[in-house]
Amino acid sequence: MAAPSNSDSSCRLTPAPALSPPGRALNRRRFLARSAALTLGATPIAHAVAGPAIFTTRKTPAVLQVALLATEVRKHSHAQHFIDRLLEGYGWQGRHYRPNLRLVSLYVDQFPEGDLARERSQRHQVKIYPTLSEALTRGSSRLAVDGVLIIAEHGKYPRNEKGQTLYPRYKFYKETVRVFEASGRSVPVFNDKHLSTNWAECQEMVQDSRRLGFAFLAGSSLPVTWRIPDVELALGTRLEESVCLGYGGVDSYDFHGLETAQCMSERRRSGESGVRAIHAVRGDTVWTMLQQHESTLQLFFAALTRSHTVRPPPGFAWLPPTLDSARRAAKAPVAYFIEHNDRFRTTMFLLNGFVQDFTYAGRISGGKIASCQMHLPMPNHISSTADFFNPLMYNIEQTIVNRRTPYPIERTLLTSGMTLSSVESLHRGQIRVETPELNVAYRGAAAPAHWRA
Repeated sequence: MAAPSNSDSSCRLTPAPALSPPGRALNRRRFLARSAALTLGATPIAHAVAGPAIFTTRKTPAVLQVALLATEVRKHSHAQHFIDRLLEGYGWQGRHYRPNLRLVSLYVDQFPEGDLARERSQRHQVKIYPTLSEALTRGSSRLAVDGVLIIAEHGKYPRNEKGQTLYPRYKFYKETVRVFEASGRSVPVFNDKHLSTNWAECQEMVQDSRRLGFAFLAGSSLPVTWRIPDVELALGTRLEESVCLGYGGVDSYDFHGLETAQCMSERRRSGESGVRAIHAVRGDTVWTMLQQHESTLQLFFAALTRSHTVRPPPGFAWLPPTLDSARRAAKAPVAYFIEHNDRFRTTMFLLNGFVQDFTYAGRISGGKIASCQMHLPMPNHISSTADFFNPLMYNIEQTIVNRRTPYPIERTLLTSGMTLSSVESLHRGQIRVETPELNVAYRGAAAPAHWRA
């Protein structure tokens, strides 16, 4: 059921008509008629955002039943982390917490060596269905769950000429939408990480959620994990520029870096206005362009001071980092220089070999700099848990229970587009590309959604 928009998310569309409450299906003809009546065009998309009580679970009379659609389930895969939290619970605010959700069905696309899906299925009596639609209907002719998680992040899938892995996120999502349409009702959906490797498909996914009136949450753990220190910019902050430092690969961890910056940048006084151009570069060009922007260089070092993993020069336990030490340690740096429609700037750096965490720095009018680390406590040889999935799982639960999202889907739509356009810039020979299609304007949520306790 789509809740009306509120002051937490200032968007420009009239909210969708509400669907029936959970458990009460609309007449299918009326459901499809409402869907057909909603058109989108190029207007930014409105989505309901939960209010200040987002960290207060609204318990329902019955535990809500969910289906999880995975590409593969193995140790340390994203699907393993979500499945285990649904089945076993997780640490939350000083106690072991069990979500008010019950995993009742699975669809798994691939079963690699080391597969854990069958073991989890047997141990917890959760059926693995042979098709995605059967997982959603639980073998019946109609939707039979209260929420859907799409975890299409790992597995062996083809890569295109740009180096993007073609995970079936869009395919899984569209099959889910078809089940909704055939059933005459919809339920909240979570999509792990960015939406698609195709911008038109990204837009279509958000349009479908708008058309059918269901809460659509997407993205990664970076915006909702711990922050060291606990920095949350007030809505309306006179923010002038954002910088993120991170590590990892193109069309994978770059999305994490862009989300790190965007969850802060969207809180600026004017709100998000969309992106006009992106220039992605590699190698020595990163340092050449960085030195051309004095403000960005200052934020680069401010973000670097929040890192716990800066590699010192050989023979030293620690030295104040310099551009020269960064250049020597990061052998293949990548940077995305992003121009927003309101002349705001975002710069994201991938510095493999120099840092191995994600840090943020933003310049506020008057010269003040806000900075923090997005803390990601990684699994180790003893435990396969990754605690930064805890707050993401909690926000997924809130979305399904409350049938509204804690933060706008436009954030993930825009960061998906920023990722795709940056990959395109690199593919075209590291040139600046105009991005009029990324005209996604929205405001951030009033209530914080990151892990604060």
